[in-house]
Amino acid sequence: MKKILIPFLLIFVLIISACSKGASSTEGSKNESKKSGTITYQSQNGPVKVPANPKRVVVLSSFAGNVMSLGVNIVGVDSWSKSNPRWAEKLKNVEVVSDDNIEKIIELNPDLIIGLDNVKNLDKLKKIAPTVVYTYGKIDYLTQHIEIGKLLNKEKEAQAWVDDFKARAQKAGEEIKAKIGPNATVSVIEKFDKQLYVYGNNWGRGTEILFQEMKLKMPKKVEENALKPGYFAISLEVLPEFMGDYVIFSKFDQTDTSVEKTGTYKNTPAVKNKHVFEVNGSEFYFNDPDTLDMQLEFFKKQFLGN
Repeated sequence: MKKILIPFLLIFVLIISACSKGASSTEGSKNESKKSGTITYQSQNGPVKVPANPKRVVVLSSFAGNVMSLGVNIVGVDSWSKSNPRWAEKLKNVEVVSDDNIEKIIELNPDLIIGLDNVKNLDKLKKIAPTVVYTYGKIDYLTQHIEIGKLLNKEKEAQAWVDDFKARAQKAGEEIKAKIGPNATVSVIEKFDKQLYVYGNNWGRGTEILFQEMKLKMPKKVEENALKPGYFAISLEVLPEFMGDYVIFSKFDQTDTSVEKTGTYKNTPAVKNKHVFEVNGSEFYFNDPDTLDMQLEFFKKQFLGN
C-alpha cells in the first residue's frame, strides 16, 4: 500500500507544480502583452484601444507637459507648447502641428494622438492613430494628469506626483498665509494682445496652486466675475478694483510697459507695496507637472523669500 501511495503523491506534486508554472507563465504573458501590445483606456467618449507603451505621441492641446513629465516621447505639439521657452530644448526636434494639417500629422506616423474635444477633423485623426480627447475643465487639473497617466499606462507614476505635489503646495500655502495674513487677497492678471484679463481658480497661470491648493483669497470683484467662467476681460479704468493685495502679473511681451506707466496702475496698493510679481506668460500659461513645480517654487520665493 505504501509503495502505491508514494508514486501517487509524487505525481500529484508534479501536476501542481506544472499548473503553478503554467499560471505564472500565463500571467507573465499578460504583463508582457500589456508592455508591447495595447490596453483599453476608458475615455470620456467610451473605450479606446491605445498602445501600452506609446512611442510617437502627437499632442494637439496643452497636455504636452503632462506627457513629457511621464517620460513619453512626443513627435508633434501645438504651437503654444512649442513656444514655451522652458521647453525649448525638450521640444527642439518636435514638429508643430495643428488639427488642420492632417498631412503633417500623417508624416509623423504617430501611435497616439491627444487633444481637446473641440479638435477639428476628429474622424480623420482617428484613422491615423488612436485618438483621445478631453473636455477642458470637466475634471480638475490633478485628476486630468492622472487620467493622462492612465492613458499612457503610467497611472502609478502620475498618482505619486499628484500626492507629493498636493502636500508640498498645501504646506507652502500654510506658510504664506501665516506671513501675509489669512485675509490678504491675491489676483492673477494678464496682459495679452493689448487686453487685460483676470483669472479665476482653474485657468493655468498658477491659479490652481494659489486658490485650490493654498486656498488664498481673491478679491470680491474677481470672485464675482472670473471664478465661474475662468477668466474675465477688464479695462485699465477698472483695473484697481480687481487688483488684490498681491498680484501675479503675467505678460507675453516683456517690453510692453504701457500699463505699468499709467497712474491708474502705479497708484494701486499692490504696486506701492511692491507686491506685484511679474511672470512670463509663455511659461506660466500651463498647468502640467513641470509648470506647476516651477510655479510653486516661484510663489515660495516671492511670498516667503525662499
